[in-house]
Amino acid sequence: MRPEQDITAPMAPKLQHQSILGLAIWAALAVAFVAALSESRWSLAFIALATFALTLLPVFFAGRFGVRLPTSFVAGIVLIIFATIFFSEAFEFYDQRWWWKIALHSGSAISIGLVGFLFIFMVFDGNRYAAPPWAIAFFTFSFAVAGGTLWEVFPYALDGFDIPQSGQNDTIWDLIVNVGGATLAAAAGFLYLKGWWFGGLTRPIAEFIRANRRPFRKAGK
Repeated sequence: MRPEQDITAPMAPKLQHQSILGLAIWAALAVAFVAALSESRWSLAFIALATFALTLLPVFFAGRFGVRLPTSFVAGIVLIIFATIFFSEAFEFYDQRWWWKIALHSGSAISIGLVGFLFIFMVFDGNRYAAPPWAIAFFTFSFAVAGGTLWEVFPYALDGFDIPQSGQNDTIWDLIVNVGGATLAAAAGFLYLKGWWFGGLTRPIAEFIRANRRPFRKAGK
């Protein structure tokens, strides 16, 4: 980590790289859809089409509510949806690779936590001195843990609130991984408020605030 004097400085090379990543994923989904249709693999075609549609939702809602999404955010969201739905369902990564669930749950928790941090920071108009950094970090952590817990309740409800012991153990481990991801998101928010970089996690925060200066009008003061 290193102190950063201007945390909203331009980052054009990184944005361009991540934009290419998002376009590559969309292209891969389009190719998979066409290939599945040509081979009459209807379930794979449906998964590819559904994944593509879901990756467009963030762009749609951003335009609907007047929010500017940096390309890093779009690329990250597209990547998470692509990995969660397409790879997990089409290639059965979720069942065949033990580390896949850890990666997905960690990434989801971090993403939810960063959204929570941006929300509470927007409430304070981007004023980093309006509340103690530890308090905002605690809210970020709580937001991410709550989101991960609700996600675990969803499949539990689909199973009729009756899952075997092995499933219960699996859920507990998912929650533990979720707590780890929430901790990373909270640390990123805390260190951002202190003016420090935390790997690549503070960069999306800075990019989002720079792209939406109106609700964060006190940022940098």
